[in-house]
Amino acid sequence: MTVITFLGAGSVVFTRELLADLLSFDELRGVTLSLHDIDQERLETAEAIARRTAEQLGAAPEIRTSLDRRRALEGSTYVINAIQVGMHAATVRDFEIPAKYGLRQTIGDTLGVGGIFRALRTFPVLEGIAKDMLEICPDAWLLNYTNPMAMNIGYLAAVAPELKAVGLCHSVFWTVHDLCELIGVPLDEVDYTGAGVNHQAWLLRWEHRGESLYPRLDEKLASDPELSRRVRMDMYSRLGYFPTETSEHSSEYVPWYLHTDAEVERLRIPVGDYLRISQDNLDEYARVRDDLREGKPLDLHREATEYAPQVIHSMETGVIRRIHGNVANRGLISNLPENYAVEVPCVVDRLGVRPERVGALPAQCAAVNRPFVSVGELTVRAAVEGDPLKVRQAAMVDPNTAATLTLDQIWELCDELTAAHGDLIPEPLRAL
Repeated sequence: MTVITFLGAGSVVFTRELLADLLSFDELRGVTLSLHDIDQERLETAEAIARRTAEQLGAAPEIRTSLDRRRALEGSTYVINAIQVGMHAATVRDFEIPAKYGLRQTIGDTLGVGGIFRALRTFPVLEGIAKDMLEICPDAWLLNYTNPMAMNIGYLAAVAPELKAVGLCHSVFWTVHDLCELIGVPLDEVDYTGAGVNHQAWLLRWEHRGESLYPRLDEKLASDPELSRRVRMDMYSRLGYFPTETSEHSSEYVPWYLHTDAEVERLRIPVGDYLRISQDNLDEYARVRDDLREGKPLDLHREATEYAPQVIHSMETGVIRRIHGNVANRGLISNLPENYAVEVPCVVDRLGVRPERVGALPAQCAAVNRPFVSVGELTVRAAVEGDPLKVRQAAMVDPNTAATLTLDQIWELCDELTAAHGDLIPEPLRAL
């Protein structure tokens, strides 16, 4: 029996999309869905979504729910993790407190002080999930969607190296999708490879019938000056390889843009954008909950299938797929640090997720990745060692933070964020 467990099932929009994709596969229409959330109302909403989705698709899964994580994990074959520790209130703190110091962020869930403190809130729960899985369902795969992706996978590699875990993110796929649309080339005729770290990987190969598509992108950029007014286009023009996450994300992983008013204006950077996104998610949750209560059908239209359903389908059926996944760097990218998480192509079939060795990234790409990795490595070490000094050191070496604040300001900001998040931060890290 295939049991697919959703942790953080109350992330209703994402749960709806994953369920629609899963139950659209003929071979998965009779699986067991085990839904877990710590919020009773959200769990009830997730259950209603699952039942309505199954009804609309004519599927017949067994659906069970539990507020108890260990019970939800019983018999699990796959565990999809989409938790958000602290929810919207913690996100607001991660933006509003740094803003007082003049530190701009756009998304704040991957790097920078926002990413650091989101990681520190998430790590204890991740460790609990890993311990429970290794005890209750040791053969299950953890399919992680929770950000900060690289830090979370790096932390799991440090505290539970025996856990079968892969981080899934659609950024590489949607980057290629959008670029192909931009230059008018059918996506299904394109071959591509991305590698680096999550949210800062690089499109190393992008080809149509063996021909690189980068020259066509160059022509498009030359013909449309407004197109160059985006962070990713600016980075590509200077580095020679396209970064695989949005301009909003990319702007806060480097020291070049957010601290300068002129660059924010030139590149149309939406400062604080995730506060809007987070509020929109709350509004969407309320709308979906109310629609379900009123008996309205769910919108199950999907332009593309998410990675987790594809991974599960391949492992269950043997259909071979190639995706981009986040795993510990064990000889995969030679010029990035070992054991920290990297994003590389992976082959998926009945044998599981098997990452491909990439070798060395272009020197300039690896150089941009290394500060990103350093922030994550120090954050992971801070948690593993219970060392609050390393939290401050992670913020010190963060490119955007270091380009904006003095060292004393960084120290004060970390102190204030630590106090504001209270017991969401591990106890050893609460006092320096």
